[in-house]
Amino acid sequence: MTDQPYVPARFPISIKGVVLDVEQRVLLLKNEREEWELPGGKLEGDETPVERVETEIREECGWNATAGPLLNVWMYEPLPGRRVFIVTYGCTLADTVAHRPPVVSHEHKEAGLFHRGEIEALTMPQGYKDSIARWFQLLDQA
Repeated sequence: MTDQPYVPARFPISIKGVVLDVEQRVLLLKNEREEWELPGGKLEGDETPVERVETEIREECGWNATAGPLLNVWMYEPLPGRRVFIVTYGCTLADTVAHRPPVVSHEHKEAGLFHRGEIEALTMPQGYKDSIARWFQLLDQA
């Protein structure tokens, strides 16, 4: 037994979206670690996870998207000792931007659109690959 009070672990929460263009390609962004990632960002303040992911998609690539079903939650350690709780949503692209290429914000080095069969070979966390596979699975069942 210890006399120290219990202090729960605290992790940033990152809300990410799986967004497909009209050709069913997944939007991915390249970060400073040379990894591909889903658009999204850290949950802050009073906003809901849905509000955060929709805002981040708009800010990071200029697309309007609507968050749909929750796809996955998982812990990611991008750097040793730094853990982030990741939440992913399947998102639907608004018709008004469906044919417009994504814009790269100052937060990323590059934007890419990838077909389903290209995802596994990309340098990106397995949790993102699992979220993408889950969104395609749900869409295939619809």
